[in-house]
Amino acid sequence: MNRYPQADIDAVYRAIRERRDMRHFKPDPVDPQIMQRLLEAAHCAPSVGFMQPWRFIRIRSAELRRQLHALVEEERIQTARALGEREDEFMKLKVEGVLDCGEVLVAALMDGRERHVFGRRTLPEMDLASVACAIQNMWLAARAEGLGLGWVSIFDPGKLAALLAMPEGARPIAILCIGHVEAFYKKPMLELEHWASRQNLAELIFEDRWQEH
Repeated sequence: MNRYPQADIDAVYRAIRERRDMRHFKPDPVDPQIMQRLLEAAHCAPSVGFMQPWRFIRIRSAELRRQLHALVEEERIQTARALGEREDEFMKLKVEGVLDCGEVLVAALMDGRERHVFGRRTLPEMDLASVACAIQNMWLAARAEGLGLGWVSIFDPGKLAALLAMPEGARPIAILCIGHVEAFYKKPMLELEHWASRQNLAELIFEDRWQEH
């Protein structure tokens, strides 16, 4: 009785299968109405204790976008060095599209989260999980709209918070690059680049207790 029509079910699973973490964008602007729908999709996400900890900062200034890109580039170099023998391989990867995409959002955790105890007394990180759900909602909606979205996490959160004048206690989680793309990757980009492979699902599912394979 509660099941969607098969065509709707197929569309949901198609969006899940075809969603990609995009890095290559066209500079064309994003329709404001579509952008609003993506934000509304994010805001429909579940959150622990219904705390709704997500905050989104839309980056409109070209200069500010360049400053964000500089922070990402700074951390990209540090990440490459930390990877040791894979440094050169990492530096060849395209890891962001901050200067290329139509829209840039910064997703953040709100300040004052300590007052939200419901569901967080023993797992305070559930606020982060809630924001991740909001981002995933936006990601799937973007794919359905034919837009690419890339989650950039390569930045110093303290420096980004200062750049965006965030209040004490707020924390940036992601730089989201959103925009039109020539095509969606057939597989996750890091799989295409032979950085990693998708694991076998059967090896990740246990019964009753933790199992070693």
